[in-house]
Amino acid sequence: MSLLRVQDLALRFGEVTAFEDVSFEVGEGELLAVIGPNGAGKTSLFNALSRVYRPTAGIMWLGDHDLRSLRASQLAGIGVARTFQNLGLFAHLSVLENVLIGRHHLMRAGTLRAGLWWGFAAREERLHRGKAMEALELVGISQLAARPVQTLPYGLQKRVELARALTMEPRLLLLDEPVAGLGAGERSEMTDLVRQVHARGLTILLVEHDMGMVMQVAQRVLVLDYGRVIACGSPAEVQGDEQVVRAYLGQELAGPRAAG
Repeated sequence: MSLLRVQDLALRFGEVTAFEDVSFEVGEGELLAVIGPNGAGKTSLFNALSRVYRPTAGIMWLGDHDLRSLRASQLAGIGVARTFQNLGLFAHLSVLENVLIGRHHLMRAGTLRAGLWWGFAAREERLHRGKAMEALELVGISQLAARPVQTLPYGLQKRVELARALTMEPRLLLLDEPVAGLGAGERSEMTDLVRQVHARGLTILLVEHDMGMVMQVAQRVLVLDYGRVIACGSPAEVQGDEQVVRAYLGQELAGPRAAG
């Protein structure tokens, strides 16, 4: 059963086409990776799905929800979480506080009751802190909960962002280049983390440049080039596709290089 359905999606900025005629589905519990050379349209596609950009044409549905009709601020409420390649953390807050922000849409106490620490607000605070700590334990950094995020190295900050996304209790997790900028050991550890998260039944859409990581975790791979889908299949099928090989070797395909 498909959780995410995208059909004939297009995004244009004036005369520049980021991508067009993009169609794919992501099944419940599936991990689909989106790959392609620089400028293929991968980030633009993620930005359209997460409502940073408004698509020019096409449809995108998460279950019964029309994503085109929603604002970015409403996505958490229907079960969409996203990480960012360049991180989106609050440097002056602690690790735990950053992760707790991911649960904001699940909090019901309100500012007054939360501030006074009465009954329901106190119980809710304990609940959400517990859930945040569970996410930190899953990514292996619960011992750093009180540390200011800005004091952590980049690789650990990546884990904080993953924990924040997980504590949102998403139906769909959008992972934007989770191993970008990491050393070999950190890439291996993050790859294992993504595999563990997926094994818990979470549906994941992954954008990543590291082909070693993609081939280890993805069940299917969607390949973009010049803003168009040129292949979609199992990792083995995609690796053997001549058009994909040409794209990654830098040989030109028809049309100008897309943006994003």
